[in-house]
Amino acid sequence: MFVVSLSYKVPLEEVDAHIDGHIAWLKSAYAKGMFLASGRKIPRDGGVILAKGDRALLEEELTRDPFHQHDLADYTITEFDPVMVADGLDALQG
Repeated sequence: MFVVSLSYKVPLEEVDAHIDGHIAWLKSAYAKGMFLASGRKIPRDGGVILAKGDRALLEEELTRDPFHQHDLADYTITEFDPVMVADGLDALQG
């Protein structure tokens, strides 16, 4: 399991100019079964993605993000093993 933290490097106006492409990319990664949750940070200085699968494939997928392609954000990937989860989130384990 991975937590991907995006930190914007440019003003929000530049980020917003590519938001539609970013959302389309997110939907594609969800359809592949790679992403489990995503959203904006508060305050809005980046975003967070909860992902599963192979790290190399995740890193490759991140290069397809328009925010990456236009050098709008930095990405930090943190891998963790969810050994305990709330009821209903059992699919996150393993």
